[in-house]
Amino acid sequence: MEYLEFELPIKELEDQLLKCKVIGEESEVDVTETCSNIEKKLAATQKDIYKNLTPWQRVQMSRHPDRPYVLDYIRAICGESFLELHGDRSFKDDKAMIGGLGKIGDQSFMFIGQQKGYNTKTRQYRNFGMANPEGYRKALRLMKSAEKFGIPVVTLIDTPGAFPGLEAEERGQGEAIARNILEMTRLKVPIITIIVGEGASGGALGIGVGDVVLMLENTWYSVISPESCSSILWRSWEFKEQAADALKLTAIDMKKQKLVDEIIKEPLGGAHRDREKTFSAVSNAIVKTFDELKNLSPKDLVSNRMDKYSQMGVYKG
Repeated sequence: MEYLEFELPIKELEDQLLKCKVIGEESEVDVTETCSNIEKKLAATQKDIYKNLTPWQRVQMSRHPDRPYVLDYIRAICGESFLELHGDRSFKDDKAMIGGLGKIGDQSFMFIGQQKGYNTKTRQYRNFGMANPEGYRKALRLMKSAEKFGIPVVTLIDTPGAFPGLEAEERGQGEAIARNILEMTRLKVPIITIIVGEGASGGALGIGVGDVVLMLENTWYSVISPESCSSILWRSWEFKEQAADALKLTAIDMKKQKLVDEIIKEPLGGAHRDREKTFSAVSNAIVKTFDELKNLSPKDLVSNRMDKYSQMGVYKG
């Protein structure tokens, strides 16, 4: 288990608890009371730290190396039923954008999301979760297939942004994202969007137009990352904490601004501390949300979706 800087007091207490247990096992000394005291202190410290996270600490949590990625969620939720589909039928298969059919119970869903890598090799293979235009075109192709067969769409967002390279721009990155946003607003099947990690800029919006948008507790959703915002405003990355605070990018801020509909609670310490519990919470949220949407006609779905997005940013003085 890796620890972030603000989690070091927890690591200290966990190490103490482990040593205490080892002493108890290797000698005849009764350490029950000492262990119990450390456990109480550990529980209090965890509660104190995780209940008072700053926006920047939540950004760090969303990038935690042990945090589950999109494929982890899909495999845990769908099991063997997931069938990955590849390619945009035009240029190539983008490894940063994954998608395919999977089942929860007897209901089929089209899952689409950005996949990051677990180590240096897979991060390069997945382009660090930054999709090229062909990735967004693949996502649109899969959404259109889902619409044709009346299958609901689930998009899982976890990206530091769309790939900003020259070749991506040459192949029409901006147009591909804009096309997805347009087509998603009028897709005639339910779309459930969940931010499971980083939700940065157009990279997130390219698959982020949903009837219902959910956010895991320790994730962020913003037009720009705190580091980039800091480098533009202050010409330095040193002010990233101030930028994170000013951007109002946490799940609580997003809910308050009515830009997302619900927050999915994470286990104490983040999604990586209890993966099974997190997978279960996400699966239940998908099923619950689909039950609310499944009886709406295609016309009502599109109309409600259009209304939802046209009301964002409306200010009444």
